[in-house]
Amino acid sequence: MIKVGILGYGNLGRGVEAAIKKNDDMELVAVYTRRDPSTLTIKTPTAAVKSTADLDTGKEELDILVICGGSATDLPEMTPKYAAMYNVIDSFDTHARVPEHFANVDKAAKSAGKVGIISCGWDPGMFSLNRVYAGAVLPDGQAYTFWGKGVSQGHSDAVRRIDGVLDARQYTIPVPEALERVRSGENPDLSTREKHLRECFVVAEEGADLARIENEIKTMPNYFADYDTTVHFIDAEEMKANHSGLPHGGSVIYSGTTSDGTKHVIEYSLNLDSNPEFTGSVLVAFARAAVRLNAEGASGAKTVFDIAPAYLCRESGEELRAHLL
Repeated sequence: MIKVGILGYGNLGRGVEAAIKKNDDMELVAVYTRRDPSTLTIKTPTAAVKSTADLDTGKEELDILVICGGSATDLPEMTPKYAAMYNVIDSFDTHARVPEHFANVDKAAKSAGKVGIISCGWDPGMFSLNRVYAGAVLPDGQAYTFWGKGVSQGHSDAVRRIDGVLDARQYTIPVPEALERVRSGENPDLSTREKHLRECFVVAEEGADLARIENEIKTMPNYFADYDTTVHFIDAEEMKANHSGLPHGGSVIYSGTTSDGTKHVIEYSLNLDSNPEFTGSVLVAFARAAVRLNAEGASGAKTVFDIAPAYLCRESGEELRAHLL
């Protein structure tokens, strides 16, 4: 049995816990929290709830630690720190800082003889793999990534921080016309605004200036200013009834040619009821790979590009060749 620890018990941590229950070669040993452990109730009765101070000893009996923190401030600190003690995996998704994060984790993991897999989920992660596979097969081509329809947790949080907003959900939605142009093999040059729409559902304080809130949303730099954005004001009951989930998904579409006039389109799509539960499932599969690689003597940082598919699977190589090849 692979002994797994989870650091952090938010949406993603609970998603990892759910995924472990589906894998009979793994067991959740402990959830580690910065909160008072006595205040946290988890869904796995056989697992302990412990303080991060226990992790800091470097003596916890874990095969792999799944780090479920945020990319902005948690993971840049946590993943290198714990890679110096345990095999680790995270879902770091700040694309511009991946090289820096990789280097920090690589140094720590190599010094300890451990494996650290970074940026593992569905994007970055599964979508990254499909962009790479398609580009390798069709070098004369172009990749397009569409996200949604789904809830963007970061954008929803940005709206909730506006004065007068009690709650908000923001959906990222691909523009249908852009999708069809790409699927047809047209290879269009698309602006940010031409690829995605943003739709916001907002619960405002009683008496709040709705026009001001809508304007602040639509003009918010880095979040909404570059997109066509629709804002709906709703009550808390409608929010709870219709927008309490965290669905997401999207597509990687690659269009390329092999000779003059011979076009090919590769598409990989996801339609997810729960973004954190699916991300947790990807993390758990790659956690298995990290443990196997370390057992073979590997160390240092890895990404999804470095992991052979067989390392992800419970099945043996013989079973994979017999049934899935």
